[in-house]
Amino acid sequence: MITTDIEFIQECLTRGEIVGLPTETVYGLAANIFDEQAIARIFQTKNRPNSNPLIVHVPSYEHARDLVKFFPPKAEHLAKYFWPGSLTLILPKQAHVLDAVTASQPRVAIRIPNHPIALQLLEKLAFPLAAPSANPYNRISPTSAQQVDFYFPDIHTLDGGECTAGLESTILSFEEDEVVLLRHGAISVSDIERQVGRILNRTSHSESPNSPGRNKKHYSPICDLIVTYEPLFMLSAVQEKKVGILWYDEVKIESQKVHINRVLAPTSSLQEAARNLFKYLHQMEQMGLDLIIVERLPDQGLGRTINDRLERASVK
Repeated sequence: MITTDIEFIQECLTRGEIVGLPTETVYGLAANIFDEQAIARIFQTKNRPNSNPLIVHVPSYEHARDLVKFFPPKAEHLAKYFWPGSLTLILPKQAHVLDAVTASQPRVAIRIPNHPIALQLLEKLAFPLAAPSANPYNRISPTSAQQVDFYFPDIHTLDGGECTAGLESTILSFEEDEVVLLRHGAISVSDIERQVGRILNRTSHSESPNSPGRNKKHYSPICDLIVTYEPLFMLSAVQEKKVGILWYDEVKIESQKVHINRVLAPTSSLQEAARNLFKYLHQMEQMGLDLIIVERLPDQGLGRTINDRLERASVK
């Protein structure tokens, strides 16, 4: 159920309901972080393990300070540089942040979304919002209200248009003076390192993730997916399957075996590819394909984030 009525969504959240929330990254499934029953509904609706913590969304740096014990110096610098924006920081939580939100861990994941409608809603509320991506666990993340409505037609979704980033937030934690990358996201490693110097990369998957987005299998369509530098070579091994190919910046070779070709970034822009990735995966999934073959992107900047998403989506 899609709506543009912010006051109505505010009332829904205040009553303890969960709603679809637009952000610049992907749409979230949002609830009051201080309402334990509402938080439980997020996990139940997504079929998400309770051991997988949620990201808290706040409207300002001051609101973030109310939820965490302290900001390490580099965390404070990054927050003030990138917020509002697609950067999530994992910081020591205050006691009043529910263990249900943090999977009983002593730290909370927190960010300020860079979306005018999300910020307008957050400013109206008397509480922050937990908002993991608004998709069933391990499925393709939604970048439009229509995609949320397809997954969860009984939930009210606030329409904020298509997401401008199209990829989830980058997640960082802090160990003494070290900055640690836990999830590639819409802000590239190179952009972060320009602010704080070299950071540690710990993005490998975990069966018991201590931050969102680290599962081995994630972001997956219901059909098979293969990511490769040579889509046509992979196509040669496929027999009698309905296949779509998602190319990076151009269709290299046409083939009668391909049901549909799509190009992520005709301009070769990695930002354009990021905006289109989940949208095109949704479209191709709904065509009833047996297999989606995706051309691997240049492994730099946002290309590393996109390749990370595709590798997790391809796990069987």
